[in-house]
Amino acid sequence: MDKWTPEAVADAFRFATDWFAVFVEEVNALNVYPVPDGDTGTNMHLTLQSVRRELDLCDNTKMAEVARALAYGSLLGARGNSGVILSQLLKGFSEAIRREGAVTPEVLADALEAGAQSAYRAVMKPVEGTILTVARGVADGAAQAVKEGAATIEAVFAGALERGRAELERTPELLPVLKTAGVVDAGGMGYIHLVEGLGGFVLGKPLPEPPKIEKYAQEAFEEEEYGYCTEFLMEDVKEPIEKIRELVAPFGDSLLVVGAEGYVKGHIHTNDPDGLLAAVARYGKMKRTKVEDMSEQHSEILSAVGAADEAPPPTGLVAVASGWGIIKAFRGLGARIVAGGQTQNPSVQDILDAIKSLPNPEVIVLPNNKNVILAAEKAAELAEKEGKKVHVVPTRTLGQGLAAAVLYAPESDAAGLVEEMKEAAAHAVTFEVTRASRDAVVEEVGEVSEGQVIGLKDGKLTVVADDPDEALLNLLKLTLDGADDYEILTLFHSPALSAEQARALAEKIEESYEDLDVEVHAGGPDLYDYLAVLE
Repeated sequence: MDKWTPEAVADAFRFATDWFAVFVEEVNALNVYPVPDGDTGTNMHLTLQSVRRELDLCDNTKMAEVARALAYGSLLGARGNSGVILSQLLKGFSEAIRREGAVTPEVLADALEAGAQSAYRAVMKPVEGTILTVARGVADGAAQAVKEGAATIEAVFAGALERGRAELERTPELLPVLKTAGVVDAGGMGYIHLVEGLGGFVLGKPLPEPPKIEKYAQEAFEEEEYGYCTEFLMEDVKEPIEKIRELVAPFGDSLLVVGAEGYVKGHIHTNDPDGLLAAVARYGKMKRTKVEDMSEQHSEILSAVGAADEAPPPTGLVAVASGWGIIKAFRGLGARIVAGGQTQNPSVQDILDAIKSLPNPEVIVLPNNKNVILAAEKAAELAEKEGKKVHVVPTRTLGQGLAAAVLYAPESDAAGLVEEMKEAAAHAVTFEVTRASRDAVVEEVGEVSEGQVIGLKDGKLTVVADDPDEALLNLLKLTLDGADDYEILTLFHSPALSAEQARALAEKIEESYEDLDVEVHAGGPDLYDYLAVLE
């Protein structure tokens, strides 16, 4: 093949995403740098899945549209240190092909080089022996192939992979932690698999079988405190990225702050995620945040390795969720998470991937949004065709999902759990305090102005207010006055609101309703000032 059309580029990245999926656990098993938390493969795959979603939405006949999908999709979906760097590799790649009618061997080599340069620029302190080294090797191999007369896309990928694999094998000599663990760099391996997938598309290769995982490199490291992997995505950012990077830098290390088209994506390892998110929130509209306890992740990997030879319990749980505090709550209850929710609904494929990733013979899915229920049911149909029995509990809000997840017990029969979960969900009340996205006239409350504080009860707009605290108090008054069958209010607040403000509101609620216990947590969904669950 002497060139790629825009359609071919899009199809190649779709195929490469499926190719990469085969190797997710292999890459996870290698992950020891910068922290042995075992999620590099998962994060890179989630980033590629976001690219695929954008490709499915854009005009694949126009190279500019395909290029934008690569850059925009990877930026919005970037997860973890490796995912953010991958987004910059794809950003540089996309910039090099954006104005081309087709991708020739020469353009492909230039695009791989532009990707490597973009990734190096994004890292404040580039470290050799990582995905950066491998990306540079891939680019050098492609350039050498063109220099030696490569006239086909296949030949360029062959040269890129030969040099890239050589650099990957060299990573333990460049980074001592890899040599100690006896592995090559996980991110570098992941990038090689991505390039393999792109090349495999050209050659018409079938997807390979998943490799057998013999060991997890994380076993070589004792449990210790690693801090929190903290990420944020903001839109409508007016300040230069350099200013935000300087603001974030004192909070920790493994810092990446990148952006495009008014969006800024940040990643850092820190011990103060709440303080960091509150500090950056004033520079734009917070669209998405994620906080992972890396010490907890490391411990989970070690526990999973120890239980690898045991038969899985009968029932697994998948939950769609957003907001790092809510995600942490679902994970604490035993759920596998699919990122998504209001305004960022996951695809059928996203949910199906999560279902298939669980070893349990039966799986319960909590969609937690009325707009996700159909996608969850379709994913369940597809999974059942592959031999896994799936039950969808049609939770319409995150509050219903949390109430249902509390009852999850992996050793219990799925059918019995589903009925209990449906009953728990039906009795939970969800309050959401957010801002109106447009002017409207709503029968229950009258005129609503864009940006005005509004309160929703179980997804229905119920009150308007001057501030978030007033909105939640009014929602509670409408629900609790005359009612005596509620005992607990679990209150999640967004990064834009301080913990002090949330605690002060909780105290005011407890003063008004003496029989109500209020629990306060950071990390609510980013679109909401408050999300509260009444049970």
